[in-house]
Amino acid sequence: MPFMIYHLYHPHLSLWLCACLSLSHCLSPPIPLNQIQIPEKKTQKKMSKVPLDVVTDMFYRLPVKTLLRFRCLSKVFCSLIDSPDFVKLHLNHSVSTKTHLVLVLKGLHLYTADLDSLDEATPFDHYPEYIWGVTEVFGSCNGLLALSNSEKDISLLNPATKQMFNLPVENVDFPLKDCFRGYVFYGFGYDFVHDDYKIVRMVQFKKDKDDDLGIFLDYEVKVFSLKTNSWRKVVNLPNYLRLLFQFYYHLLHRRGYAVFASGVLHWVFPRRAELGKGDSLVGFDLGAEEFRVVPEPDYGDLEQDFVLDVGTLEGCLCVICNYARGVVDFWVMKEYGVKESWTKLFSIEQSRMTLKISFLKPLAYSKGSDGGDKKILMELNNRKIVWYDLKRKRFKTVRINGGPDSFGTDIYVESLIPPSNGSRRIRGKKQQGKEEKKEQNRKKRDDFLSKGFKLVL
Repeated sequence: MPFMIYHLYHPHLSLWLCACLSLSHCLSPPIPLNQIQIPEKKTQKKMSKVPLDVVTDMFYRLPVKTLLRFRCLSKVFCSLIDSPDFVKLHLNHSVSTKTHLVLVLKGLHLYTADLDSLDEATPFDHYPEYIWGVTEVFGSCNGLLALSNSEKDISLLNPATKQMFNLPVENVDFPLKDCFRGYVFYGFGYDFVHDDYKIVRMVQFKKDKDDDLGIFLDYEVKVFSLKTNSWRKVVNLPNYLRLLFQFYYHLLHRRGYAVFASGVLHWVFPRRAELGKGDSLVGFDLGAEEFRVVPEPDYGDLEQDFVLDVGTLEGCLCVICNYARGVVDFWVMKEYGVKESWTKLFSIEQSRMTLKISFLKPLAYSKGSDGGDKKILMELNNRKIVWYDLKRKRFKTVRINGGPDSFGTDIYVESLIPPSNGSRRIRGKKQQGKEEKKEQNRKKRDDFLSKGFKLVL
């Protein structure tokens, strides 16, 4: 039996958990973990003490739902599980071992599916207002999902803990009175420099409703910092940003949502044949809060003859080149920012497939695979989930029961990361609703008392 399962169901540990529950009543404030002594029990012959480092190491391996239940056992466990160090170490363990991964399917509704099984889709019913098609999942990072109903209605959600944080409303500042809002780009990621989660909103402006190009006015770029709980405007924008939007490209397959890798958000600068420019990559550094052009692979002689898409695979930046001649090349940047580290992972000849590839999004490597046995899970054409065998060069369709017919995808790792800056406690919606109702009843009572017992002077 695996080490984790053995200890979870070992009778001595169960007794110790009960002992911790009774011990917790006299621990105020919680004593340091390295000083906690496990009380001896008459029934314990071989196990009189359990080192806390063993318990902590065991807790790293547990899913979030189990850890949330363990918080109720004692003040010691609650203090341990809520500590920022434990939250980060639990996340790092899940990422390094590729465990507790969940796939999000976005059709007319939101669904989730466990990445280890991929057998059944579960409706995303934690928050009913985020089920229907108006909601977009535009980013995922460290267990947090970034959701948007509009450019003013943006939220961060931790699906594992069912905690949600609504961002403060930030209006769009129109540069002219007689102009219109065009396409809106979004991005979400982690700023390693400042230990902060940030959301980027880029708004395109059009001179009139018939202006499909939208190249005459500067974009508005604003960044939300979770640490400061505030928005700020980015100035000194590069001129090429006006050419970022292309009507047919960005309206298909949610290409306006940035891909996060190595502290940078990435969008594709689509080909501009009238300017003699091919596809290229634009990055927004979350630490410096500035735009930059990202180096690309040496594609060869046919650099202008493909449609470029960007993705990420286990933290590495990827580009997918879809050539008009029926070939798809898949590149991986193994060392971020180093042009020479681009490596072509595989090529696919579409002539051998019955379904033409118009869009390919990498999701994850197969678990436990190495060398030539690796497989890559990918979203195909906004309609299928497939495994691609790198050795046999074949696709295998994954059939998820109960899922939508067409969908976008994202992956998140279950974590304890709170979707707030810590300035106030974020609660689950059910609990928050109860407290709001309680507060309303209190106000009604106070109003009644103030009117019924007025003092006449």
